Amino acid sequence: MKIPCQGLLFDNDGVLVDSDAGVDQAWSLWARERGLPASEVTAMVHGRRSADTVALLVEDPAERDAALGRIDRLEIEAAGLTTALPGALELLTSLPRGSWAVVTSGVTALARARLAAAGLPVPPVLVAADDVARGKPAPDGYRAAAEKLGLEPVDAVVFEDSVAGAEAGAAAGAYVVGVGPRGLATGARVVVPDLRGVTWQDGVLHLAAPRLLRS
Repeated sequence: MKIPCQGLLFDNDGVLVDSDAGVDQAWSLWARERGLPASEVTAMVHGRRSADTVALLVEDPAERDAALGRIDRLEIEAAGLTTALPGALELLTSLPRGSWAVVTSGVTALARARLAAAGLPVPPVLVAADDVARGKPAPDGYRAAAEKLGLEPVDAVVFEDSVAGAEAGAAAGAYVVGVGPRGLATGARVVVPDLRGVTWQDGVLHLAAPRLLRS
């Protein structure tokens, strides 16, 4: 399958890196400290900024800054558990520097820590939770990343594994490719299991047809 595009915009967690172990560890501890059911909290955090999750779970606005600071510290402490997902290193190292960006719901320090733990290259453009006023599913992050690459969002492909992220990419005007089992729950027309077999050359994204989960 071939998709014409001038740039690639990647979500981080669940697309480039597997941070689930660290996410579960950090948010489970945070939930227990606040007397909340850990399983329910960890089920709702994917694709959402920690600030937005905290706003939903902490009723007293006066407590939110401290609660947010606590979970951000816990997640950074657990970043060492992060690993690269299959195909991520091969694809990223094959791309021209000005052709790709990472757009994540994590804060900048957390995103950089997870990419480093996974052994992945520093992105030429990184748009993190602390760079935008509105997190996913708002399109702000993907629009900002496309602009920093000198592109219109319609000329980019977004790789996402979460419903909120896929909605953000689509709202920005980009072509969205879902990734992994969670990607099947999104509205993406095309879903790949991971980034193995994905290549980009001369303005065309190539997806290996036998590996598509949905097309």
